Amino acid sequence: MNQTLETILTRRSTRKFLRKPIPEEEMELIVQAALHAPSAKGLQTWQFTVVRNREKIQKLATAIREVLGRKGYNMYEPEALVIPSNLKESPYGREDDACAMENMFLAAHSLGIGSVWINQLQDVCDVPAIRQVLDELGIPADHVVYGMAALGYPDDVKADKARTGKVVYAD
Repeated sequence: MNQTLETILTRRSTRKFLRKPIPEEEMELIVQAALHAPSAKGLQTWQFTVVRNREKIQKLATAIREVLGRKGYNMYEPEALVIPSNLKESPYGREDDACAMENMFLAAHSLGIGSVWINQLQDVCDVPAIRQVLDELGIPADHVVYGMAALGYPDDVKADKARTGKVVYAD
């Protein structure tokens, strides 16, 4: 099996991370993978905000926890958080960000770095407590966050499992 297919087929979400920094050059490769994702009409109306400061990540987690009433929520305490945001008016922002997130997850996995999609912000970006933290992180006010990538070296082992779903060939 080629390396690309192996990366795709072996990637699993990680929800427990080691306290081990991600080297700068590897973070740059992950962000470059996001920047090279497909973008509808080539508009690239996105922004990728990389947060490597644990206190800032937890400040955002606390705001999410309080706004959504999710006791104990901490975004799995990742080493890094990449926040793709997109113009609210972009008709394809959600899809563009999803493509970028998948590229990030696959790039991270190829480097031995775990990842998990965090999606709580898409409906609460403009709640004042959340917007305040997003403003502090440099997320533009005219952007929405459809998902975030929590990244770090995995501290959990994922067993291979069969994937379900129906595949139909309509030749």
